[in-house]
Amino acid sequence: MSVEQAPNPFETTSHPATHARAIGDTHGDAHGAHGAHGAHAGSPQNRRYVLTLALAALGIVYGDIGTSPLYSLREVFLPEHGLRPTPDNVLGVLSLIVWSLVLVISVKYLVFILRADNRGEGGILALTSLVTPAHALRRGRWGLIILGLFGTSLLYGDGMITPAISVLSAVEGLEVLTPRFAPYVEPITIAILAALFFVQSHGTAKVGRVFGPIMVVWFATLAALGVWHVAGAPGVLGAVLPTHAVRFFVDNGWTGYVVLGSVFLVVTGGEALYADMGHFGARPIRWAWFGLVLPALLLNYFGQGALLLANARAIDNPFFHMVPAWALLPAVILATVATVIASQALISGAFSLTLQAVQLGYSPRVRIDHTSATERGQIYIPSVNWALMIACIGLVVGFKNSTNLAAAYGVAVTTTMAITTLLFHFVAHERWGWGHLKAGALTALFLTIDLAFFGANVLKIPHGGWFPLVIGAVVFTLLTTWKKGRQVLSTRMREMVLPRAGFLESIAAHPPHRVKGTSVFMFGDTKGTPPALLHNLKHNKVLHERVVFLAVVTQEIPQVPPEERVTVEDLGHGFWQVKLRYGFMEEADVPAALAAIERDGLSFKPMDTTFFLGRETLIATKRPGMAVWREKLFALMAQNARPATTFFRLPPNRVVELGAQVEL
Repeated sequence: MSVEQAPNPFETTSHPATHARAIGDTHGDAHGAHGAHGAHAGSPQNRRYVLTLALAALGIVYGDIGTSPLYSLREVFLPEHGLRPTPDNVLGVLSLIVWSLVLVISVKYLVFILRADNRGEGGILALTSLVTPAHALRRGRWGLIILGLFGTSLLYGDGMITPAISVLSAVEGLEVLTPRFAPYVEPITIAILAALFFVQSHGTAKVGRVFGPIMVVWFATLAALGVWHVAGAPGVLGAVLPTHAVRFFVDNGWTGYVVLGSVFLVVTGGEALYADMGHFGARPIRWAWFGLVLPALLLNYFGQGALLLANARAIDNPFFHMVPAWALLPAVILATVATVIASQALISGAFSLTLQAVQLGYSPRVRIDHTSATERGQIYIPSVNWALMIACIGLVVGFKNSTNLAAAYGVAVTTTMAITTLLFHFVAHERWGWGHLKAGALTALFLTIDLAFFGANVLKIPHGGWFPLVIGAVVFTLLTTWKKGRQVLSTRMREMVLPRAGFLESIAAHPPHRVKGTSVFMFGDTKGTPPALLHNLKHNKVLHERVVFLAVVTQEIPQVPPEERVTVEDLGHGFWQVKLRYGFMEEADVPAALAAIERDGLSFKPMDTTFFLGRETLIATKRPGMAVWREKLFALMAQNARPATTFFRLPPNRVVELGAQVEL
């Protein structure tokens, strides 16, 4: 293996804040008095910059939660729940929605969770890295890593369901326009999803510029529809009092608890906004939420409640029944566009998550295409794209309508949210210095809410909730098998590796014939001799006049500053050790990094440099390490991994591969 992985999969090291955090929002804006380009945090220049990012965040960060009004309230009053849309029930459900948005999104995520960033990057992997430094592993923190990985795995199931349920619920608005469209809802949804995935290879940089303005129109529409109906029944605003939620549970008992699984649909975008923090920073995300998204959502839910108070029969699709007949078709089109934007955010998130998994050593190398020369994070991963497309279309065909899909939605997200809360406790106590009482009390509050939602969603498992759990279990198995397999393979390779010091002494005592040029042997063990070098010397009896041992190291920080990228060590007798360091959000371009090295006696000319790589054939055995079935799975994954030549951007005509068999 030519990439050196640090022994701790999440250990972080310090490095300067990147441009994405230049607005001074690291750790909840607690640090940094100056903004982008040196502007003061309160200056007009900085405010305009933050506002611009807040506008862009509307489409990427809030697409999921912003399209929840299409189906959330409808799912609460499904006939099978046995809950009639009486005035007391409507006010009780609205109160639950209001306080869910306030406590889960506004307080938990926007106020507290966004403070827990890994050098500006968010998401459950970043949170896990903050609580599992190297010394923590000696205190038995592997359990937290397992939790973090499982939560990450569940996000793939979420990424499959969100595009399907969002687009399907929007297209179902055509049935409100006329029942004649009913047979065409499913084919139209499939066509839209297929088109969405087929355009991914062209990149979303240009399309992304219009996401924000379109979502401004969408949220403005949500607010306008809500205000229109609330004006006819202003008493619905009384649902802001939590007493209505309490009374709802008292009156409905077990049924009231069951419908929490549907109420949860209004907050499913919480993890997504945390994961996207690295693209925009915490402050623009907060500005967008409190300035537009939260007011628009609350007004629309209140408006749907006002509609139900006036006409309980509108419960079959309250969102589209809010719309005047003359505006119904434009509303369906706008809703469909908004759901496509929401789906795009989830797809892009899956790409970013896969890149992180590859760089952190939890996934084999895959093809990763950059679709923008200027915007970081604009990537396209074909294998992930087509897998998501097949899954999304399969979900539409299998579940038929958004109501059936809603029965499968929420189990994975609630699990991830509960894991996030547990990890947050360790960050607050150990990183921020909170006392046990303060950290414990806040964690207990959040965890009580998370577990209440989790319990209600567990009831969905027989009705489709098993799907994201199965997807999460499969992804978790693949991630952990690859990581464990790499560790076993590394152990087996070390058993065969000759110590570098002994090899160099042997070369000094018995120098072989040297030929012109530079040979680069990619090998992660900086204390050992690359097996490819020994094979080459054994069979060809020669060495190049410059021999470079190259290790490519992925560090557990998002980006590595250019000045820290390269380390060169002269080993004597024409031998050199070179280390290239990259962050887990970066891709390695080995030729470009080597071309920048200018040292006495060492330079890299493309036509005089040959890269030697080892290619291992893996054989499953009963030796201690992994179960045989996992060894076979690991060998299969390794066989189908992207070749190191393309992954590290090596020139194919300058690469020599030398094979060996390794028993796992």
